[in-house]
Amino acid sequence: MSFFGFGQSAEIDIVLNDAETRKKVEHKTEDGKKDKYFLFYDGETVSGKVNVTLKTPGKRLEHYGIKIEFVGQIELYYDRGNHHEFVSLVKDLARPGELSQSQTFDFEFTHVEKPYESYTGQNVKLRYFLRSTVSRRLNDISKEMDIVVQTLSTYPEMNSSIKMEVGIEDCLHIEFEYNKSNQLCRGNYKYHLRDVIVGKIYFLLVRIKIKHMEIDIIKRETTGTGPSVYHENDTIAKYEIMDGAPVRGESIPIRLFLAGYELTPTMRDINKKFSVRYYLNLVLIDEEERRYFKQQEITLWRKGDTVRRSMSQQATIAAQRFEGSNSGNASAQAKQYSN
Repeated sequence: MSFFGFGQSAEIDIVLNDAETRKKVEHKTEDGKKDKYFLFYDGETVSGKVNVTLKTPGKRLEHYGIKIEFVGQIELYYDRGNHHEFVSLVKDLARPGELSQSQTFDFEFTHVEKPYESYTGQNVKLRYFLRSTVSRRLNDISKEMDIVVQTLSTYPEMNSSIKMEVGIEDCLHIEFEYNKSNQLCRGNYKYHLRDVIVGKIYFLLVRIKIKHMEIDIIKRETTGTGPSVYHENDTIAKYEIMDGAPVRGESIPIRLFLAGYELTPTMRDINKKFSVRYYLNLVLIDEEERRYFKQQEITLWRKGDTVRRSMSQQATIAAQRFEGSNSGNASAQAKQYSN
């Protein structure tokens, strides 16, 4: 836009060098909708071209320099005036002068550190973007292009099971056994985002008339520090285990596919601004509408695409691990795999 409608102006367009081949993924925007963005990982180079197109042919565009920035920033919705930048890289594309015609500038940010995953939550947003600016005396011309960053992890898989108990003395004793724990992580257990939680509910003592039982996945978003801490709990999933009264000695199998839900990796103290944690919540409701809870934190992580399995294959593998760990028939499993 030019001052009082006179003079020259321009449009900026940012084009990635590998735009035709780079993968795009859906990412939630601040208004709750989903758009597709180019996907990047930590350490990847970001390169492309900045096209500056003059709106009025034959007129010169005076400027005080042209640059492009790569920015990673955190925005807290209750403090929108302050953007906390944890990555800030700048490339100068042109020195102060004039543009007599439309021009294209190449840029490259080599092996860019992208330490955190892109995230849009209820009270916070973490985003990465390219911003090109033509500096002018009265009004700068700028253009932003968002990208999405995903963080990948690799954890060894183990067959050990874990147990979570709900008990009321002399009235109720329920044991929930999960199929695997992978490795302990600060007192909780790891599942990748396309994993399957397989387990069983054992009713060891039932003297309360239970009418409903479910497992919830709870996401807890924490923003701020000190006295200005905000907690937002969101129930991502509800899995009904039973609808009716169980009896002592009864067991109910559980199979919960995580891939069907909108989950992110667990995020702990990201740049000392926010955290995102996940919990498995076991809920029991008796005939008098009293509710009983047991909660266990889990760590979610994003697995690379090097190994792709269908959801049914994931469930079969998880079930085999669970049954194998219960039966103790490790030698038979080893023989099966060797064949």
